[in-house]
Amino acid sequence: MTDVRPQPAVVPGLVSVTFRHLAPASVVELAADAGLRAVEWGGDVHVPVGNLRTAEHVRGLCAGHDLAVASYGSYFRPGSDAATDFVPVVETAVALGAPSVRVWAGRLGSGEATERQRADVVDGLAKAVVRAAEHDLKVALEFHPGTLTDTVDSTLALLDEVRVLLGTSGPAVWTYWQPGRGTPTPAQARDEVRALGRHLTTAHVFSWSADGARLPLADRADLWQGVLADLRGEQGAEPRADADAVTRFALLEFVRDDDPGAFQQDAATLLAWLDG
Repeated sequence: MTDVRPQPAVVPGLVSVTFRHLAPASVVELAADAGLRAVEWGGDVHVPVGNLRTAEHVRGLCAGHDLAVASYGSYFRPGSDAATDFVPVVETAVALGAPSVRVWAGRLGSGEATERQRADVVDGLAKAVVRAAEHDLKVALEFHPGTLTDTVDSTLALLDEVRVLLGTSGPAVWTYWQPGRGTPTPAQARDEVRALGRHLTTAHVFSWSADGARLPLADRADLWQGVLADLRGEQGAEPRADADAVTRFALLEFVRDDDPGAFQQDAATLLAWLDG
C-alpha cells in the first residue's frame, strides 16, 4: 500500500506592517474584503510589545472577520537583546492568540559574525524556544539580510545548531522565506524553498525589480507559482520530509505605493494562484 502523506495547507494572508499608517481595524477590513484568511501582526505599530489590551482587541477584530492570526511579528533579536526582553513578547503573542512568534537572528550577517557572536544567537534562540514552548508557541526566524539567516546555508546551520543544543529530533526553530532584493531567478527561489523544506512555515510574498522598485505581484508569476507549488508539496514539486502536513502562510507585503488598491490586485493574484 502506498504511503500517501497529507499535503500542507497554504493560507493566504497579509503582513500588517504593509499598512503601518492604518489602524488595526482598517487592516482587518482590507484583508477580509480581499478574501484573505490571516494576518501577521507587527510588534512595532499595530500590536506593541507589552500592550496586552491592544493584543486582545486585535484578536477580537480578527475573530469577528473570520481571520486567523498567522503570527506575532516581533523585532526581538536573540543574542543581542536580553532574554528577559522576550517575556513581554511571549505575553503579547499569547494575548493576540498567535501560534508563533517571529524573531530576528541577531544583528550581523553570516559573513560578519564571529563564532562567539553566532554562539550567542544560538544560545538566545534556544532560550526563546524554551520560553515560547511553555505557552505552546513556536519560534520562527525572519529570513533577512544583515542577520544569520541571510543565506539558506547559514539558516540551515543555525536551525541545526539550536536543535542540537536543545536535544530535539525535530525542528526546534522554524524559518520564514522571502526573495532577496537581487530578484532571484525562479530556479534559485525554488532551490531555496526546497532546501529549507520542513523548517519553512511562512513566505512573505511580493514582487520587486532588480533595483528594489515594487511591482505588481503578477509580474513575478514565473517565480511565485513555482514557489507556491513547493510550499503546497504539489505533484512535480520536491517531495516533503514531514511526517505530517503543516499549515503554512503566504503573506502579502510591500505593495506598490502602500496603496490599498494595489493590495487588492495583488491579493486577487495570490488567491488565483492558490486556487489554480
